[in-house]
Amino acid sequence: MTPILSPELPGAPQPLRARITAAFHRDEAQHLAELLEQARLPAADQARVQAAAVALVQRTRVRAADPGMVEAFMRQYDLSSEEGVLLMCVAEALLRIPDRGTADKLIRDKLGDADWDRHMGQSSSVLVNASTWGLMLTGRMVNLADETRRNAIGAFRRLVGRAGEPAIRLAVRQAMRIMGHQFVMGRTIQEALERSRKGEQAKYLYSFDMLGEAAFTQADADRYFKAYRDAIGEIGAGGPYPDVFAAPSISVKLSALHPRYELAKRERVHRELTPRVLELARLAKARGIGFTIDAEESERLELSLDVIAGAFTDPSLDGWEGYGLAVQAYQKRAPFVIDYLADLARKTGRRMPMRLVKGAYWDSEVKKAQSEGYEGYPVFTRKANTDVSYLACARRMLAASDAIYPMFATHNAQTIAAIHEYAKGAPSPQPLSREGRGASSGVRFEYQKLHGMGDDLYAEVIPADRFNVPCRVYAPVGSHEDLLPYLVRRLLENGANSSFVNRIADESLPPADLVADPVAIVSAYESKPHPRIPQPRDLYRSHGEDRNNSMGANLSNDDTLAALAASINAAIKPWTATPLVPGAKVSGTANAVTNPADRRETLGEWTGADSATVEIALKNAVAAQDGWDRLPAASRAKILEHAADLLEARMPEYMALCVKEAGKSLSASVAEVREAVDFLRYYALQARKLFGAPENCRARPVNRTSCGCTAVACSCASRRGIFRWPFTWVRWPRRWPPATR
Repeated sequence: MTPILSPELPGAPQPLRARITAAFHRDEAQHLAELLEQARLPAADQARVQAAAVALVQRTRVRAADPGMVEAFMRQYDLSSEEGVLLMCVAEALLRIPDRGTADKLIRDKLGDADWDRHMGQSSSVLVNASTWGLMLTGRMVNLADETRRNAIGAFRRLVGRAGEPAIRLAVRQAMRIMGHQFVMGRTIQEALERSRKGEQAKYLYSFDMLGEAAFTQADADRYFKAYRDAIGEIGAGGPYPDVFAAPSISVKLSALHPRYELAKRERVHRELTPRVLELARLAKARGIGFTIDAEESERLELSLDVIAGAFTDPSLDGWEGYGLAVQAYQKRAPFVIDYLADLARKTGRRMPMRLVKGAYWDSEVKKAQSEGYEGYPVFTRKANTDVSYLACARRMLAASDAIYPMFATHNAQTIAAIHEYAKGAPSPQPLSREGRGASSGVRFEYQKLHGMGDDLYAEVIPADRFNVPCRVYAPVGSHEDLLPYLVRRLLENGANSSFVNRIADESLPPADLVADPVAIVSAYESKPHPRIPQPRDLYRSHGEDRNNSMGANLSNDDTLAALAASINAAIKPWTATPLVPGAKVSGTANAVTNPADRRETLGEWTGADSATVEIALKNAVAAQDGWDRLPAASRAKILEHAADLLEARMPEYMALCVKEAGKSLSASVAEVREAVDFLRYYALQARKLFGAPENCRARPVNRTSCGCTAVACSCASRRGIFRWPFTWVRWPRRWPPATR
C-alpha cells in the first residue's frame, strides 16, 4: 500500500535550521536560563540603563499631557474595561454580520448595558469624548440635557426605544469610521504618503502596511498582490533616497498573497508564492525602497522562512540590502531564527534588515496549544519572560550587524535604553551617516513604532542631543472595512492594563517601577513559567478535573511530521478484521476493504460474525456478568483510562486506519483519536465521581442490606434494584424520599 506521508519529509535540514525546529515547544525555564545570561549587563552598565529609562519616562510624561487620538482612545477604552472589550467585539462583529436584523439584535444585546457614561468627559481628547457619544447616540456632538448628562445609560436606552436599532447601528458604524481614520495613516497609499511628509510626521521614516488579512480565495490574493505592486510604485516615486535604510519601506504579509498558505500545501506554496514575493522584491529594489515581510502565526514560521530564503537568495537581488523580515521575540525559536538568517545573509553576501517585535498573537497561540494538545507552548507564558527574550534577541542582532540591519519595534522606555547600551559595544560594519546611528554607538540601527502611538516617547529619542537614533513608523493604509482586525490586534498588544503604553500615563506609578529591569524580575521568579497557565496536558486539572488532556500532534513541526511519517507508514499493512469472540471459530466469506480515495487500493478484508459466533458471545457475556458486576467503579475507571493511554500511545496506527479506511485528513485523524481518548478519560472521571460516593449525604441514608454492606452506595443492593426509585422507598432509619440513582 502507498505511504500516507512521504518519508523524505522533511529531509535533513542544516544544523542551524534544525535548531529552530527543535525549539518549537522548548522548556520555558531551561530556555530562560540561557536568555537571562545573554540579556544581563554588568551592574554599572545596568545602572546607566535604568537612569536613562527613568529620565526618558519623566520627560515623556511632561509631553504626554495632551496625548494623540490613538493613545487617548486606547487609554480610555483599554481591555481592562468592559466597554473596551465590548466596543471591539461589536465593531468587528458588525463588519461580519450580513443582515441588518442580526446586527440590530447584537447592538441591543451588547451595547445597551455598557457603562458608557463613566467614559464621557474622562479623556483629555475632544475626539475621544465625541466618539464616546457617537457610540451611544448619533455619531456627532449634541446639546445634552442635564438629565441626559446624569444618566447616559438611560438616555441611550430611551434613544434606542425612540429611534430603533437601525439608527444606532448606523451611528456605531459612523463612529467607528471616525475613529478608524485616526488609526490609519491614510485610506490610500497616496493619502498616506502625503500625510507622512507634513509637519511633525516628516521627522520619521515610514514602513507602509497595506491593511488586509489572510487571503481566502485566489481573487483576494490577486487583489492584495496588485495593492502591494501599486504601493511600491507610489512609494518609490518619491525617491531617489540616500540609501535603502533612509528610504521608506513596505510591509508585506505572505498569507495575503496566497489562499492556501499552510504547511500542508508546502510544495504548492513554494511553487506559486515564492515567485510572487520575488517579483515584489525586485520591484522594491528597482524603486530603491525597503521591503519587509511581516510575521505570522507560529505554525507558519518555518514555511515563511522557506519562502523568504527562496526569494532572498535569488541572484537578481544582489547588491540590494532592502529585503528583510519581522521576528517575534515571544516565540521561543526567535534566537535560533536570528542565527539562521544571519548565516544566510553572510552566505548571500548582503545584509538583511530585521524588525524585532514582541508579537501580536499571544492569546491565540496559547489557546491553540491547549486545544490541540501540544506538548508545550511555542511562546512564553509571562510578559516579563518575553521582555527578557526581546533584550537577548536585540543583543544577538546587534552582535551580528555585519549580516543584519537591526530594527527594534518597541514603545518601552526600558527596552530603548537597554538597546542603546547594548549598541555601544557592537561592531560597526561600515562608515556611518548621522541619520542612521546612535549617539555613542558604532552600529547603524533604528527604532520603530506604531502610527499614532509613542509620539511623546520618541520625541525624546530621535533628537541629536538625546539618543540620536531614527524611528520608523509602522503606518497602516486602508479603509475602515480592513481596519478592525488590525485594530483588535493592536488593542490586544497595547490595550491591556499591563502594557507600557497604558502604564506610562499613570502618574501614580513611579518611573523606577515602570522601567524595572526584566532580567531582575524574571531572575526572582520562583517559577519561570506562569503558575496559572497550565501546560496543555494539565488543562483540565487546572479547572478541578483530575484527568489529562489528550495529546495531539503538531503538524506544523517538521520533527513531528518526520516521526509521524515513520510510525504511520510502518503501521500500514494488509489489515484483517474478524469477530473478537473468545472460543469462536471464524467462518464465512471475507469482504475486501478499499481506500475511499482510490478504490484501486485494497487495504485488507473483514469477516462478519455468524449466528454461532453471536451465541458464543452471549454466553461469554452471561458468564462474565457476576464478576463485572462486583467490580467497583474505580476499577472500571482504571480500565477506561488504560484504554485511553493505549489509544494515545498508538495514535499513528489509528491515524493510518482513519486516513486509509475512512478517507480522513491527517488533522481530522488526530482529532478522531483525541476525541476517543477524551471520552474515555471523561467517563472514567464521571464514574469515580458519581458511583464512588454520594455528592449529597442528605439525599441517601446508610443502607443495611443482606450482603452486610453499610456503604451509602451499596453496589450489591443497588444491583438488584432494592433501593432504586421508583420501585421502593428506603425505610432505614425512617421514611426517606426516593433514592436518586
